[in-house]
Order: sequence, then C-alpha cells, then structure tokens
Amino acid sequence: MIKAKFDGEEITMGVGKFFSQFSLSANMWTTLALIPAFFGFLSLYSGDMASALLLFIISGCIDAIDGAVARVTGNVTRFGAFLDGIVDRYVEFFLYIGLLFYMENFIQMEFIMPFYFWISLLIFGAVMPTYVRAYADHRGLIKDKKEQREMGGLIERAERLTILYVGMLFSIFDSNYILYFVALLAILTNFTAIQRVWFVLSRYAKDQDKKNSRSEQTKFT
Repeated sequence: MIKAKFDGEEITMGVGKFFSQFSLSANMWTTLALIPAFFGFLSLYSGDMASALLLFIISGCIDAIDGAVARVTGNVTRFGAFLDGIVDRYVEFFLYIGLLFYMENFIQMEFIMPFYFWISLLIFGAVMPTYVRAYADHRGLIKDKKEQREMGGLIERAERLTILYVGMLFSIFDSNYILYFVALLAILTNFTAIQRVWFVLSRYAKDQDKKNSRSEQTKFT
C-alpha cells in the first residue's frame, strides 16, 4: 500500500546514482541485505533489542539500494526481482524467528493467547498474501498483472515491517510491548490475506457472470 501511494522516483534515482559508483551489482546489494539481518537475529536471540532494530533497519536500507542501482544502471531483470523477493523472505524469517526466541526468553506475560500462538499466526499471515496472489496466477484465476497489483490489501510488507519496527522501538524500554505489536500484526496480516481471497472470488464471480451472459446471448441468436 505504501509503495502504491508513494512516488519517490527522484529520491530513488539519486540513491541509485550514488551507490552505483561502488563496484557492486544490484544483485550483490540484494544479497548483502542478509548480513545485517542475520546479525539482527543474533541480537534478538541474545536479548539486545536496540541493536536488532538498528541492524534490521540497515538491512531494509540496503534492500532499497538494490532496486535503485538496477534502475540507474539499466540492469532491471526478472531474475533480480526474483532474487529480491527471496532475500526479503529470508530477512523476515530472521526477524520472526529472532522475535520468537526474544519473547521466549524475555516476555513474562500472555495477551489472550501465548506468545508462540501470535508469532506463529504472524508468520502465517506474512506468507499468505503473497501466496494468494501467486496461486491465483498459477491457477489462471487472475493472470493480468494490473489486476494482480490491484489486489493490494490493508497491510503489505512495507507497512508490516514499519509497524513491527515501531513495536521493537517501544520494546527497548519495556520488552512486553513487542507482544502487543506482534498480536496486532498477526490479525492485520491475516485480514489482508482474506481481503485478497475475497478479491479473487469477486473477480471469478464476475467472469462467470460474463460467461453465463454470453451463453444466454448465444442461445437466442
């Protein structure tokens, strides 16, 4: 949703021009994002929330650099987009598993359900929106790329991480805060997945109505 509404082309080009001076390809920048994410995981495992937050933000900044460099150098490729998506998933994996260890060791409370329920639900909710889009494409329900982008939803990856980083910031002062933010995101991400399923069902129903209408017209001609 943020990407859809924010047009930062000038900023992107400026960032791309600066970092393209280094002898690193866009795909190398993409892969580099894994390094601070891994150390962010280790920081969460050891209970250092402040360092973890900083490292994951650095990882996110590197993730923004790769696309900017690709645009400026004219090396935007399908493989680059594929690699970027894979690395994004691993970065989130490090984040969520790190939070699981952090909450196991430092959270002394429950919020309606145990912490492992909420983090599991969040992981599922983070995966499902992308899966719904990909599976709708795979099954031929929504092949048009424009319609796939229109799926949108309440909360996508950028919003998801932004909210989680705010929760991590609060948790530097009181570790229990992270549980509330994880629970909130667990609900919102799964709601987004449901929104996308509903979008697919609505499009399918419209297509079926059109087919039925054409069949009726054919009968009377």
